[in-house]
Amino acid sequence: MRSFSSKFLETKALAVLFAALIMSGCTELQQPKIEPFIAVTGPPPKQELRWSNGKMPKSLDPARAAAAPETDIVRAVYDGLTELDGKALKATPAIAEDWESSENDRVWTFTLRKDARWSNGERITANDFVRSWKRLAALGDKAANRFLFQNIVGMNDKRKEDLESPGDFLQPQHEIGPGPAGSPDPLDPRSQLAASSPNSNSTSFLPSGPNVLLIEKKEFGIKAADDSTLRVNLILPDKDFPKLVANPIFRPIYGDGTAFDKEKLDATTVTNGAFRIVKIANDGITLEPAETHWDRKSVTLESVKFVAAASPESALNAYKRGEIDIVTNAAFEPLALKLLTPYDDFRRTTHSALNYYEVNTAKAPFSDRRVREALAIAIDRTKLTEGDLEGIMQPATTFFPTSTKKDGTLSLDVAKAKELLSKAGFPNGDNFPAVRLVVNRNDMQQRVARSVARMWKQNLGIETQLIVKESSEIEATKLAGEYDLIRRGVVLPSADELVGLESVFGSAEKIEVPLVRPAESEIPLSAEEIQTRRGPAETGEPISETSVVVKPDGPTIMTEADVLFELKGIPLYFPTSYSLVKPYVRGFDSNVLDAPLLQNVSIDTGWQPGQSPTP
Repeated sequence: MRSFSSKFLETKALAVLFAALIMSGCTELQQPKIEPFIAVTGPPPKQELRWSNGKMPKSLDPARAAAAPETDIVRAVYDGLTELDGKALKATPAIAEDWESSENDRVWTFTLRKDARWSNGERITANDFVRSWKRLAALGDKAANRFLFQNIVGMNDKRKEDLESPGDFLQPQHEIGPGPAGSPDPLDPRSQLAASSPNSNSTSFLPSGPNVLLIEKKEFGIKAADDSTLRVNLILPDKDFPKLVANPIFRPIYGDGTAFDKEKLDATTVTNGAFRIVKIANDGITLEPAETHWDRKSVTLESVKFVAAASPESALNAYKRGEIDIVTNAAFEPLALKLLTPYDDFRRTTHSALNYYEVNTAKAPFSDRRVREALAIAIDRTKLTEGDLEGIMQPATTFFPTSTKKDGTLSLDVAKAKELLSKAGFPNGDNFPAVRLVVNRNDMQQRVARSVARMWKQNLGIETQLIVKESSEIEATKLAGEYDLIRRGVVLPSADELVGLESVFGSAEKIEVPLVRPAESEIPLSAEEIQTRRGPAETGEPISETSVVVKPDGPTIMTEADVLFELKGIPLYFPTSYSLVKPYVRGFDSNVLDAPLLQNVSIDTGWQPGQSPTP
């Protein structure tokens, strides 16, 4: 017989082995630990930034820069009057060191810095802007985002019928989101801006009326008072105009623009930005700091190489190998996005674009704003974006991602939606006509529409007739008024509120506006808004919920609060853009306009694996 001690030792050994097996099994059941970064690679030995932002640009002309990669390069090698802060998107000084407005924001005066220089050493003057903006207007449809300058006097010589209704900037054949098999539908809006045609927009900043066929051409509204003073006259007041002119298309060029008529990109192009072009090759464009730039001392990077990528996969592989420091403007597939999401160097940013349903307010019962609000707040946008849109979009409870209205005005509220519909005469949806919802032939848009229809049925008791049209038929359907709601999409390439309103709703000019909104509205007028609507001639009459004011000194301009109240459109979701940024890259700010400033970027050459990303 074995001794008691030997039996005890044997039993103890078995217990230890059993415990080890249990621990081993638990380890196998645990999720594998995700590394903090997609690929751990060290920083370059010097201040050299390697940035993949799509394929090779087609032009270096600011007037034609609608999207990346062109916009990224233009921002680097050209300065405008102003620049946008990379985080807050506030207008900051560039060539203009100061500015002021007069005549209720209709006239803007910019004071140019005297040390602003072209890369050839010549001084930049106000006349450079006058000449460049005249060329911009003359380019017409060849200019990128021409709707951006339609509010400047003399830059809007277009036929009224070409201008009075907003178009769909997100062209149906290039939806932001997954589409039919084989369709060129990238997920990243940055990559889509160039493919879509913002110039198809027919926005009008101008007053219109019956039997008006042509807009009278006015005197050019941009004048150089002297070399250092630029004065701009607007048609409608615009408090955000300094933000607008930060857009690449407003950046001045040297000469008459014939330098951009060459078939090939020219590295000798005279520019005026913080960086200058030193090399153009098949695989990319190389920049170096411009020694003539007025703010040369703030630039840390010694060189920037825009690396052309043949595909998102090739850009991602180069990033993993440490050959690229930043990847943007890459249309990753939904599965790839899900795999990239957990990593710290993967960034997802709400993009300045909107998908929404435009309402035919000329038809009953949709002419009743209570009905429009009921439809809007009966939609569960979170469920919509996390389900049908696979988590790659953001819910839109306002019209603009840069909105100051952060109170969830159009958030899901079934009880209130039912109450509003009942007050409009349709309790529980009784006798409400089937909603004719028109969408383009795209798998994603049809999925979204079916989900919205189910929500309206479940929450309001109303039916929806889904009408699918070819891309070429959408605009004709809208013009004919053969819809109740129709799917629209718009890209908003500026933080200017007036331009945003015009882009979505066509005309920011309003003659009659409610002075006090109905009690069920959660968007009260501020004292400042009330005074604006009253104008200088106070009538002294009591204010009621139906009070309407016609300003004696001109039309009232609608605000974001107005459009949220009137709800001529129902916002659904904002697209998102994506980027990969190595942890040793400092100062590369992602924002809704996808407009990072290279002047602020630097490389932390001392960064080591195991450290957190640099700020």
